Amino acid sequence: MASLMLFKSAQIAKQQTGALGIVCLRASYATDGPRPLKTTDLAALKRGTGGRSSFNGIVATVFGNSGFLGRYVCNKLGKIGTQLILPYRGDHGEVIRLKVCGDLGQVLFHFFHLNDEHSIREAVKYSNVVINLVGRDFETKNFKFNDVHVDGARRIARICKEMGVERLIHVSALNADPYPTPHILPNGSGFLKSKFHGEEAVRSEFPEATIIRPSDMYGQEDRFLRYYAHIWRRQLRGMPLWYKGERTIKQPVCVSDVAQAIVNCCKDPDTAGKVYQAVGPKRYLLSELVDWFHRVMRKDEKWWGYLRYDMRYDPTFTLKAKLTELICPGNPIGELHMERIERECITDKVERGVPTLEDLDVHLTTMESQVPWELRPFRAALYYDAELGEFEDPKPPKTVDPRLEASLY
Repeated sequence: MASLMLFKSAQIAKQQTGALGIVCLRASYATDGPRPLKTTDLAALKRGTGGRSSFNGIVATVFGNSGFLGRYVCNKLGKIGTQLILPYRGDHGEVIRLKVCGDLGQVLFHFFHLNDEHSIREAVKYSNVVINLVGRDFETKNFKFNDVHVDGARRIARICKEMGVERLIHVSALNADPYPTPHILPNGSGFLKSKFHGEEAVRSEFPEATIIRPSDMYGQEDRFLRYYAHIWRRQLRGMPLWYKGERTIKQPVCVSDVAQAIVNCCKDPDTAGKVYQAVGPKRYLLSELVDWFHRVMRKDEKWWGYLRYDMRYDPTFTLKAKLTELICPGNPIGELHMERIERECITDKVERGVPTLEDLDVHLTTMESQVPWELRPFRAALYYDAELGEFEDPKPPKTVDPRLEASLY
Protein backbone atom coordinates (compact mmCIF):
# COMPACT_ATOMS: atom_id res chain seq x y z
CA MET A 1 0.00 0.00 0.00
CA ALA A 2 2.83 2.38 0.89
CA SER A 3 4.58 1.64 -2.36
CA LEU A 4 1.38 2.35 -4.33
CA MET A 5 0.96 5.72 -2.61
CA LEU A 6 4.58 6.60 -3.32
CA PHE A 7 4.11 5.76 -7.04
CA LYS A 8 0.95 7.93 -7.22
CA SER A 9 2.76 10.81 -5.53
CA ALA A 10 5.65 10.58 -8.02
CA GLN A 11 3.24 10.69 -10.99
CA ILE A 12 1.44 13.75 -9.61
CA ALA A 13 4.75 15.50 -8.96
CA LYS A 14 5.95 14.67 -12.48
CA GLN A 15 2.76 16.08 -14.01
CA GLN A 16 2.99 19.25 -11.95
CA THR A 17 6.65 19.72 -12.87
CA GLY A 18 5.85 19.23 -16.56
CA ALA A 19 3.01 21.75 -16.39
CA LEU A 20 5.22 24.23 -14.59
CA GLY A 21 7.89 23.75 -17.26
CA ILE A 22 5.36 24.40 -20.01
CA VAL A 23 4.15 27.56 -18.30
CA CYS A 24 7.69 28.82 -17.86
CA LEU A 25 8.50 27.99 -21.46
CA ARG A 26 5.42 29.82 -22.71
CA ALA A 27 6.24 32.81 -20.54
CA SER A 28 9.76 32.88 -21.93
CA TYR A 29 8.48 32.86 -25.52
CA ALA A 30 5.86 35.48 -24.69
CA THR A 31 8.25 37.95 -23.09
CA ASP A 32 11.54 37.41 -25.02
CA GLY A 33 11.86 38.30 -28.69
CA PRO A 34 14.68 37.22 -31.03
CA ARG A 35 17.96 38.20 -29.47
CA PRO A 36 20.38 39.81 -31.96
CA LEU A 37 23.93 38.50 -32.19
CA LYS A 38 26.53 40.51 -30.36
CA THR A 39 28.78 40.35 -33.41
CA THR A 40 28.55 39.17 -37.02
CA ASP A 41 32.23 38.25 -37.11
CA LEU A 42 32.30 34.56 -37.98
CA ALA A 43 35.66 34.16 -36.26
CA ALA A 44 33.91 34.91 -32.97
CA LEU A 45 31.60 31.95 -33.52
CA LYS A 46 34.32 29.33 -33.43
CA ARG A 47 33.25 26.07 -31.87
CA GLY A 48 34.91 22.74 -31.21
CA THR A 49 38.44 21.46 -30.82
CA GLY A 50 39.69 22.09 -34.34
CA GLY A 51 38.77 18.93 -36.27
CA ARG A 52 36.15 18.10 -38.89
CA SER A 53 33.38 18.39 -36.27
CA SER A 54 34.41 21.94 -35.39
CA PHE A 55 33.76 25.35 -36.91
CA ASN A 56 36.83 27.55 -37.30
CA GLY A 57 35.03 30.71 -38.37
CA ILE A 58 35.75 30.32 -42.10
CA VAL A 59 32.92 29.89 -44.60
CA ALA A 60 34.62 29.15 -47.91
CA THR A 61 33.12 28.93 -51.38
CA VAL A 62 35.35 26.79 -53.61
CA PHE A 63 34.76 27.20 -57.34
CA GLY A 64 36.24 24.34 -59.35
CA ASN A 65 36.01 21.96 -56.39
CA SER A 66 35.48 18.87 -58.55
CA GLY A 67 38.83 19.29 -60.29
CA PHE A 68 42.19 17.75 -59.46
CA LEU A 69 43.38 20.49 -57.08
CA GLY A 70 39.88 21.20 -55.77
CA ARG A 71 39.45 17.81 -54.13
CA TYR A 72 42.65 18.27 -52.14
CA VAL A 73 41.72 21.81 -51.10
CA CYS A 74 38.25 20.78 -49.90
CA ASN A 75 39.65 17.90 -47.88
CA LYS A 76 42.24 20.05 -46.14
CA LEU A 77 39.73 22.81 -45.42
CA GLY A 78 37.26 20.30 -44.00
CA LYS A 79 39.91 18.82 -41.70
CA ILE A 80 40.28 22.13 -39.86
CA GLY A 81 36.53 22.78 -39.42
CA THR A 82 35.74 25.01 -42.40
CA GLN A 83 32.17 25.27 -43.63
CA LEU A 84 32.28 24.57 -47.37
CA ILE A 85 29.96 25.86 -50.06
CA LEU A 86 30.69 23.90 -53.21
CA PRO A 87 29.20 25.21 -56.46
CA TYR A 88 28.97 22.70 -59.30
CA ARG A 89 27.93 22.95 -62.95
CA GLY A 90 27.58 19.40 -64.25
CA ASP A 91 26.36 16.16 -62.74
CA HIS A 92 26.08 16.17 -58.95
CA GLY A 93 27.77 12.77 -58.94
CA GLU A 94 31.10 14.50 -59.61
CA VAL A 95 30.93 16.44 -56.34
CA ILE A 96 28.87 14.21 -54.04
CA ARG A 97 32.00 12.41 -52.82
CA LEU A 98 33.15 15.72 -51.29
CA LYS A 99 30.30 15.41 -48.78
CA VAL A 100 32.60 13.51 -46.42
CA CYS A 101 35.12 16.36 -46.28
CA GLY A 102 33.27 17.84 -43.31
CA ASP A 103 30.79 16.92 -40.62
CA LEU A 104 27.01 16.88 -41.07
CA GLY A 105 25.82 20.30 -42.24
CA GLN A 106 29.30 21.64 -42.95
CA VAL A 107 29.43 20.78 -46.68
CA LEU A 108 26.78 22.45 -48.79
CA PHE A 109 26.29 22.18 -52.56
CA HIS A 110 24.94 24.84 -54.90
CA PHE A 111 24.26 24.64 -58.63
CA PHE A 112 25.83 27.48 -60.64
CA HIS A 113 26.93 28.49 -64.11
CA LEU A 114 29.95 30.63 -64.83
CA ASN A 115 27.89 32.99 -67.01
CA ASP A 116 25.01 33.29 -64.53
CA GLU A 117 25.75 36.14 -62.11
CA HIS A 118 22.74 35.38 -59.91
CA SER A 119 23.96 31.84 -59.17
CA ILE A 120 27.43 33.16 -58.35
CA ARG A 121 25.98 35.73 -55.94
CA GLU A 122 23.96 33.04 -54.20
CA ALA A 123 27.11 30.93 -53.83
CA VAL A 124 29.27 33.64 -52.23
CA LYS A 125 26.84 35.81 -50.25
CA TYR A 126 27.43 33.98 -46.95
CA SER A 127 31.17 33.38 -47.40
CA ASN A 128 34.13 35.30 -46.06
CA VAL A 129 36.62 33.37 -48.25
CA VAL A 130 36.26 32.51 -51.94
CA ILE A 131 38.71 30.26 -53.81
CA ASN A 132 38.66 30.24 -57.60
CA LEU A 133 40.10 27.02 -59.05
CA VAL A 134 38.10 27.08 -62.28
CA GLY A 135 40.24 26.35 -65.34
CA ARG A 136 40.45 24.47 -68.63
CA ASP A 137 43.47 22.66 -70.06
CA PHE A 138 41.97 22.78 -73.55
CA GLU A 139 39.22 24.71 -75.32
CA THR A 140 35.77 23.32 -76.06
CA LYS A 141 32.91 24.59 -78.23
CA ASN A 142 31.15 25.99 -75.13
CA PHE A 143 34.11 27.47 -73.25
CA LYS A 144 37.20 29.06 -74.77
CA PHE A 145 40.26 29.98 -72.71
CA ASN A 146 39.20 33.63 -72.39
CA ASP A 147 35.68 32.64 -71.34
CA VAL A 148 36.99 30.69 -68.36
CA HIS A 149 40.31 32.26 -67.38
CA VAL A 150 39.54 35.93 -68.11
CA ASP A 151 35.81 36.69 -68.29
CA GLY A 152 34.82 34.09 -65.71
CA ALA A 153 37.57 35.08 -63.28
CA ARG A 154 36.67 38.76 -63.68
CA ARG A 155 33.01 38.02 -63.02
CA ILE A 156 33.74 36.05 -59.84
CA ALA A 157 36.12 38.73 -58.55
CA ARG A 158 33.66 41.56 -59.24
CA ILE A 159 30.77 39.79 -57.54
CA CYS A 160 32.95 38.91 -54.54
CA LYS A 161 33.84 42.58 -54.11
CA GLU A 162 30.20 43.62 -54.41
CA MET A 163 29.04 41.00 -51.88
CA GLY A 164 31.65 42.02 -49.32
CA VAL A 165 33.82 38.89 -49.41
CA GLU A 166 36.90 39.39 -47.24
CA ARG A 167 39.39 37.14 -49.04
CA LEU A 168 39.70 35.95 -52.64
CA ILE A 169 42.31 33.36 -53.64
CA HIS A 170 42.79 32.95 -57.38
CA VAL A 171 44.82 30.08 -58.88
CA SER A 172 46.66 31.04 -62.07
CA ALA A 173 49.62 29.23 -63.66
CA LEU A 174 53.39 29.43 -63.66
CA ASN A 175 54.86 30.84 -66.90
CA ALA A 176 51.75 32.96 -67.50
CA ASP A 177 52.81 35.34 -70.24
CA PRO A 178 51.00 37.75 -72.59
CA TYR A 179 53.40 36.81 -75.41
CA PRO A 180 54.50 33.19 -74.88
CA THR A 181 57.30 31.91 -77.10
CA PRO A 182 55.85 29.54 -79.72
CA HIS A 183 57.27 26.03 -80.06
CA ILE A 184 54.65 23.80 -81.69
CA LEU A 185 51.71 26.18 -82.10
CA PRO A 186 52.33 29.23 -84.31
CA ASN A 187 50.96 31.71 -81.74
CA GLY A 188 52.24 29.98 -78.62
CA SER A 189 50.17 28.72 -75.69
CA GLY A 190 46.70 30.20 -75.50
CA PHE A 191 46.36 28.73 -72.01
CA LEU A 192 49.27 30.72 -70.58
CA LYS A 193 48.22 33.87 -72.43
CA SER A 194 44.71 33.72 -70.99
CA LYS A 195 46.03 32.98 -67.50
CA PHE A 196 48.10 36.17 -67.61
CA HIS A 197 45.13 38.29 -68.66
CA GLY A 198 43.04 36.51 -66.04
CA GLU A 199 45.39 37.71 -63.30
CA GLU A 200 45.03 41.28 -64.59
CA ALA A 201 41.25 40.95 -64.63
CA VAL A 202 41.13 39.71 -61.03
CA ARG A 203 43.49 42.47 -59.88
CA SER A 204 41.33 45.15 -61.51
CA GLU A 205 38.18 43.95 -59.74
CA PHE A 206 39.63 42.69 -56.42
CA PRO A 207 43.04 44.30 -55.72
CA GLU A 208 43.43 42.39 -52.42
CA ALA A 209 43.19 38.99 -54.09
CA THR A 210 45.91 36.41 -53.44
CA ILE A 211 47.24 34.75 -56.58
CA ILE A 212 48.84 31.29 -56.66
CA ARG A 213 50.91 30.26 -59.70
CA PRO A 214 51.47 26.48 -59.67
CA SER A 215 53.76 24.58 -62.01
CA ASP A 216 52.91 21.06 -63.22
CA MET A 217 51.21 19.30 -60.30
CA TYR A 218 51.39 15.57 -59.60
CA GLY A 219 49.34 13.37 -57.31
CA GLN A 220 46.36 11.02 -57.38
CA GLU A 221 44.49 11.25 -60.72
CA ASP A 222 46.86 13.94 -61.99
CA ARG A 223 47.50 15.08 -65.56
CA PHE A 224 51.28 15.05 -65.38
CA LEU A 225 52.55 11.61 -64.38
CA ARG A 226 49.59 9.85 -65.96
CA TYR A 227 50.02 11.91 -69.12
CA TYR A 228 53.46 10.44 -69.74
CA ALA A 229 52.43 6.99 -68.49
CA HIS A 230 49.47 6.73 -70.88
CA ILE A 231 49.89 4.49 -73.89
CA TRP A 232 48.44 7.16 -76.20
CA ARG A 233 51.30 9.55 -75.38
CA ARG A 234 53.84 7.08 -76.78
CA GLN A 235 54.49 5.94 -80.31
CA LEU A 236 54.59 2.18 -79.78
CA ARG A 237 57.48 2.06 -77.30
CA GLY A 238 59.02 5.38 -78.31
CA MET A 239 58.53 8.68 -76.45
CA PRO A 240 58.59 11.77 -78.72
CA LEU A 241 59.69 14.97 -76.98
CA TRP A 242 60.63 18.39 -78.29
CA TYR A 243 64.43 18.30 -78.79
CA LYS A 244 64.29 14.94 -76.97
CA GLY A 245 63.37 16.85 -73.80
CA GLU A 246 66.92 18.09 -73.36
CA ARG A 247 66.07 21.80 -73.73
CA THR A 248 63.17 21.91 -71.30
CA ILE A 249 63.49 22.26 -67.52
CA LYS A 250 60.60 21.44 -65.22
CA GLN A 251 60.03 22.03 -61.51
CA PRO A 252 56.91 19.95 -60.67
CA VAL A 253 55.12 20.40 -57.36
CA CYS A 254 53.05 17.99 -55.28
CA VAL A 255 49.37 18.89 -55.38
CA SER A 256 49.06 18.38 -51.63
CA ASP A 257 51.64 21.14 -51.07
CA VAL A 258 49.68 23.55 -53.27
CA ALA A 259 46.46 22.73 -51.40
CA GLN A 260 48.18 23.34 -48.06
CA ALA A 261 49.43 26.69 -49.32
CA ILE A 262 45.88 27.72 -50.21
CA VAL A 263 44.66 26.69 -46.75
CA ASN A 264 47.45 28.72 -45.13
CA CYS A 265 46.44 31.73 -47.23
CA CYS A 266 42.89 31.41 -45.93
CA LYS A 267 44.12 31.59 -42.34
CA ASP A 268 46.71 34.34 -42.80
CA PRO A 269 45.34 37.82 -43.63
CA ASP A 270 48.86 39.08 -44.38
CA THR A 271 48.84 37.12 -47.67
CA ALA A 272 46.20 39.42 -49.17
CA GLY A 273 47.32 41.12 -52.37
CA LYS A 274 50.41 38.93 -52.83
CA VAL A 275 51.52 36.51 -55.55
CA TYR A 276 53.05 33.11 -54.74
CA GLN A 277 54.88 30.75 -57.06
CA ALA A 278 53.95 27.14 -56.34
CA VAL A 279 56.98 25.12 -57.48
CA GLY A 280 58.72 22.02 -56.21
CA PRO A 281 62.05 21.92 -54.39
CA LYS A 282 64.12 20.67 -57.37
CA ARG A 283 64.57 21.40 -61.07
CA TYR A 284 64.99 18.63 -63.64
CA LEU A 285 65.46 18.26 -67.36
CA LEU A 286 62.28 16.89 -68.90
CA SER A 287 64.33 14.12 -70.48
CA GLU A 288 65.59 13.04 -67.05
CA LEU A 289 62.08 13.01 -65.62
CA VAL A 290 60.52 10.99 -68.44
CA ASP A 291 63.39 8.47 -68.41
CA TRP A 292 63.00 8.10 -64.65
CA PHE A 293 59.23 7.59 -64.96
CA HIS A 294 59.83 4.68 -67.31
CA ARG A 295 62.49 3.18 -65.07
CA VAL A 296 60.00 3.27 -62.20
CA MET A 297 57.39 1.60 -64.42
CA ARG A 298 59.90 -1.10 -65.47
CA LYS A 299 59.66 0.16 -69.04
CA ASP A 300 63.25 1.22 -69.57
CA GLU A 301 65.59 0.44 -72.46
CA LYS A 302 66.95 -2.77 -70.97
CA TRP A 303 63.73 -4.63 -70.09
CA TRP A 304 61.08 -3.07 -72.28
CA GLY A 305 62.70 -1.35 -75.25
CA TYR A 306 61.87 2.24 -74.32
CA LEU A 307 63.24 4.88 -76.73
CA ARG A 308 63.14 8.67 -76.43
CA TYR A 309 63.49 10.69 -79.63
CA ASP A 310 62.92 14.17 -81.12
CA MET A 311 59.29 14.80 -82.02
CA ARG A 312 60.23 17.34 -84.69
CA TYR A 313 61.13 14.47 -87.00
CA ASP A 314 57.91 12.53 -86.44
CA PRO A 315 54.94 14.21 -88.20
CA THR A 316 52.72 11.23 -87.41
CA PHE A 317 52.75 12.14 -83.72
CA THR A 318 51.47 15.66 -84.44
CA LEU A 319 48.84 14.16 -86.74
CA LYS A 320 47.72 11.80 -83.96
CA ALA A 321 47.32 14.71 -81.54
CA LYS A 322 45.24 16.70 -84.03
CA LEU A 323 43.02 13.70 -84.81
CA THR A 324 42.51 13.17 -81.08
CA GLU A 325 41.27 16.73 -80.74
CA LEU A 326 38.95 16.27 -83.71
CA ILE A 327 37.47 12.94 -82.65
CA CYS A 328 37.31 13.59 -78.89
CA PRO A 329 36.97 17.38 -78.49
CA GLY A 330 35.44 17.26 -75.01
CA ASN A 331 37.79 14.71 -73.45
CA PRO A 332 40.95 13.95 -75.47
CA ILE A 333 42.33 10.45 -75.05
CA GLY A 334 45.20 10.47 -72.59
CA GLU A 335 44.97 14.30 -72.32
CA LEU A 336 46.85 14.43 -75.63
CA HIS A 337 46.18 17.65 -77.52
CA MET A 338 48.26 20.34 -79.20
CA GLU A 339 47.96 22.82 -76.35
CA ARG A 340 49.35 20.27 -73.89
CA ILE A 341 52.27 19.46 -76.19
CA GLU A 342 52.99 23.18 -76.54
CA ARG A 343 53.09 23.71 -72.77
CA GLU A 344 55.37 20.75 -72.13
CA CYS A 345 58.03 22.43 -74.31
CA ILE A 346 58.18 25.49 -72.03
CA THR A 347 60.77 25.74 -69.28
CA ASP A 348 59.49 26.64 -65.81
CA LYS A 349 60.71 30.13 -64.95
CA VAL A 350 60.83 31.12 -61.29
CA GLU A 351 61.00 34.89 -60.85
CA ARG A 352 63.36 36.26 -58.25
CA GLY A 353 61.79 38.24 -55.47
CA VAL A 354 58.38 36.57 -55.82
CA PRO A 355 57.46 34.43 -52.77
CA THR A 356 57.17 30.66 -53.05
CA LEU A 357 55.38 27.99 -51.03
CA GLU A 358 58.15 27.97 -48.46
CA ASP A 359 57.15 31.53 -47.54
CA LEU A 360 53.75 30.06 -46.61
CA ASP A 361 55.37 27.57 -44.19
CA VAL A 362 54.78 24.61 -46.51
CA HIS A 363 57.25 21.72 -46.23
CA LEU A 364 57.79 20.70 -49.84
CA THR A 365 57.48 17.07 -50.93
CA THR A 366 60.24 15.64 -53.10
CA MET A 367 59.36 13.72 -56.24
CA GLU A 368 61.66 10.87 -55.25
CA SER A 369 59.49 10.13 -52.21
CA GLN A 370 56.11 10.33 -53.94
CA VAL A 371 56.37 9.41 -57.63
CA PRO A 372 57.14 5.66 -57.20
CA TRP A 373 53.88 5.24 -55.31
CA GLU A 374 51.88 7.19 -57.91
CA LEU A 375 53.32 5.22 -60.85
CA ARG A 376 53.02 1.81 -59.24
CA PRO A 377 49.71 0.95 -61.03
CA PHE A 378 51.41 1.55 -64.40
CA ARG A 379 54.35 -0.75 -63.72
CA ALA A 380 55.01 -3.52 -66.23
CA ALA A 381 54.57 -7.03 -64.83
CA LEU A 382 52.69 -5.54 -61.91
CA TYR A 383 51.46 -8.90 -60.61
CA TYR A 384 54.66 -10.77 -61.33
CA ASP A 385 56.10 -12.29 -58.17
CA ALA A 386 59.68 -11.07 -58.58
CA GLU A 387 62.53 -12.61 -56.66
CA LEU A 388 64.58 -10.53 -54.28
CA GLY A 389 66.95 -8.33 -56.26
CA GLU A 390 65.62 -9.44 -59.64
CA PHE A 391 64.79 -5.85 -60.62
CA GLU A 392 67.24 -3.07 -59.95
CA ASP A 393 66.09 -0.07 -57.94
CA PRO A 394 65.50 2.74 -60.43
CA LYS A 395 68.09 5.47 -60.28
CA PRO A 396 66.62 8.85 -59.28
CA PRO A 397 66.72 11.68 -61.80
CA LYS A 398 69.57 14.15 -61.84
CA THR A 399 68.80 17.72 -60.88
CA VAL A 400 69.77 20.56 -63.19
CA ASP A 401 73.16 22.16 -62.69
CA PRO A 402 72.70 25.97 -62.67
CA ARG A 403 75.66 26.28 -65.04
CA LEU A 404 73.96 23.94 -67.51
CA GLU A 405 70.73 25.90 -67.23
CA ALA A 406 72.58 29.14 -68.00
CA SER A 407 74.17 27.57 -71.08
CA LEU A 408 70.77 26.48 -72.44
CA TYR A 409 69.49 30.04 -72.54
